[in-house]
Formats: sequence, C-alpha cells, structure tokens
Amino acid sequence: MLKNESMKALVILPTFNEAKTLPKILSKLSFYGWLDTLVIDDNSSDGTAEIVENLQGNSDKFHIIKRPSKLGLGSAYVTGFKWGLEKGYDYIYEMDADLSHNPDALPWFIKEMDNGGYDLMIGSRYTNGTISVVGWDFRRLLLSKFGNLYASRIVGLKLTDLTSGFRCYKRQALQAIDLDKIYSNGYAFQIEMAFLIKRAGFRVGEMPITFYERAFGSSKMSKKIVREAIILPWRLRIREIIDFFSKIFFKKKYVKEISH
Repeated sequence: MLKNESMKALVILPTFNEAKTLPKILSKLSFYGWLDTLVIDDNSSDGTAEIVENLQGNSDKFHIIKRPSKLGLGSAYVTGFKWGLEKGYDYIYEMDADLSHNPDALPWFIKEMDNGGYDLMIGSRYTNGTISVVGWDFRRLLLSKFGNLYASRIVGLKLTDLTSGFRCYKRQALQAIDLDKIYSNGYAFQIEMAFLIKRAGFRVGEMPITFYERAFGSSKMSKKIVREAIILPWRLRIREIIDFFSKIFFKKKYVKEISH
C-alpha cells in the first residue's frame, strides 16, 4: 500500500476489556503486511492483554503497552504516539478495538493523504451532508452532530467530524506539537489534536467512513466526557487569542528595546 516500501505505519488500539472483539480486529490487521499494531491496555480483567501476548510469539507485528489502571483515551493515544515516533513510524493511526471502525478502510487513509497532501486525515461519519452511522438512537446521533457543529464553529475548523476516533497522522505533524501539553482525555482529545495540528500549519482533511455501534460492552460516553467536550473548544479559542496578543506585545516590546 505504501508508495515507499521503506515507510512504516502503525495503528494504535486503546483497550479496556475488549477480549470479545480484539481477536477479530487483530486478525484483519494482520492482513496488511505494511502495518504494525500497538495495543495500549488499561489493566483489562478479561484477558485482553493475554490475547496480544499470545500473538507476539508468532509475529513481530503486534506490540502491547500495559498500564496499571484505566487512565483514559487521550493519555493512551499520547503514550502510543510517543512510542510510534520513537520507533520511527511514518504514519500513525487511531482506531477503536470494539469493531466500530472497519479495518478495510485503513489503506484509503494513506491514499487520500498522499493524493491531497494532507498531514492528518479524519474518517468522518458526516461528509457531504450524509450520516454514516449504524446502530445509534436519535438522541445519540443528535448529540454527536450538534457537538461536532458546536466545536467546529468555536475553534474555526471547517470539518464535519472533529470527534471521530478513526484517523491517521503523518509523523511530521505529531512531531510539531508538544504532546506533553495535551490535557484533554475523552472525545475532546480528538478536537484538541485536530486544532493543534491545524494551528501548527499542517493540512487536515476528511474522508467518508461508516461507523458501527459496538456489538459488545457499553459505550464509554459519560457526563464527564460530554462536559469536557463542551468546555474544551472555548479553552482552545481563548488560548489562541492570548497567544496572538502575546506575540504582538512581545514583538512591540522587542522592537522598542532595539530602537533604544
């Protein structure tokens, strides 16, 4: 799939009790010889980590980082990003391990990125005025649609699905931002990452995907996650305004000092 066979791609799968779906995902991912997999497991009690460890004996394409407790989606991805950058991967994916995201779409991300010159490609459920979601009730769908419209308007990004967790980054884009300063941890993490990538001068695009409601377990949506997603866009906007005026102030101060 990769135009340059020396390039490396990694997909990060955060997990917490995903033993029922993870084998199916890993089986599909093993089909792509150009792709490695990193599982970030938050101390699952159902044997999720053991599934990956058993596969490691037969393949060097599966990796796992085991964390002591449930530390959150955002911190899991930051941990994975740092690991992937250290190992030299050129493309790094985010993807759910609950069968919500179809692995068949993975090659299309890089194709769209290379054809359009994008540094972050987001798999969108809402491109071209459509809704590509299977299994959600009207309330959940309305919350998602409104939330994305709300966030995109505030942070100034003309994107339809800022909260999508199916996406691919080029390493240069991830290297350009300070991952240690990412402070959001739920779905707001996806908003913050897109905002920071765009703000750093990189191109962000969208491609259509179909999202499937998880077949097993329960949704990770909570009131805390919703509150974070409501507040974060304003924090990002305020921070941008403060940075803008700070640059003007320090520039004027610097010019004044030089003129003396």
